[in-house]
Amino acid sequence: MEFEKKPLIGMVHLKPLPGSYLYNGDLDGIVEAALRDAKTIEKAGFDAVMVENFGDVPFPKYVDKTTVAAFTAVVKAIRDEISLPLGINVLRNDGIAAYSIAYAVKADFIRVNVLSGVAYTDQGVIEGIAHELAKLRKLLPSRIRVFADVHVKHAVHFGDFEDSLRDTVERGLADAVVVSGKATGKPVDLERLALAKKISPVPVLVGSGTTYDNLPGLWKHADGFIVGTWIKRDGRVENEVSLERARKLVDLVKNLRV
Repeated sequence: MEFEKKPLIGMVHLKPLPGSYLYNGDLDGIVEAALRDAKTIEKAGFDAVMVENFGDVPFPKYVDKTTVAAFTAVVKAIRDEISLPLGINVLRNDGIAAYSIAYAVKADFIRVNVLSGVAYTDQGVIEGIAHELAKLRKLLPSRIRVFADVHVKHAVHFGDFEDSLRDTVERGLADAVVVSGKATGKPVDLERLALAKKISPVPVLVGSGTTYDNLPGLWKHADGFIVGTWIKRDGRVENEVSLERARKLVDLVKNLRV
């Protein structure tokens, strides 16, 4: 996945996995739903897919072995069926699990919500995991890229945004940074995004709130877009991915790339 063309990364939001509070006992159904969404994203013409344990509320800070095993099984099924670059995000902040899964299934990137610094969240205080992740990357070298949030959504941050971005890249060793709105599906602050693009030495991705209507205004300030909510049926995050909506966004991006 190259950033020169500003890739579209489509989200596969997994149903509650084994080990989570809302798991319904049907692992096969989880795999089927995930495969359907991943194939729809590929068919629509997206540039990459990212898989996330979105249904595992309430989220732990770090997941247990049951979740890692189930997550790996689901992602392996997706990896076997699609040819797009593949990413992993393990909520709430388990970059170690994400990298381990990505390494096992030969995925291409992971997203880490709090790589550096501290975030005050509904899971409590979450501390950065840059040191632990760097050790794992040294132990299991690969081409897996680390996309790291700066002032992640669903959290309160007291540090300066610019300082946090620089720490994430220079001291956390992120390969790209992610800038989001306040919550899932909420639009990013344009001034903050523009600042990130201005000062970041690595690619800047929009992590939430991208829509057909606002994408043209975001285009020059970002190097890629992670899209989940808008490409779902009726624009509702709990629904399946809509081929019509996903294709509409792809067509728009093709025009912007000209």
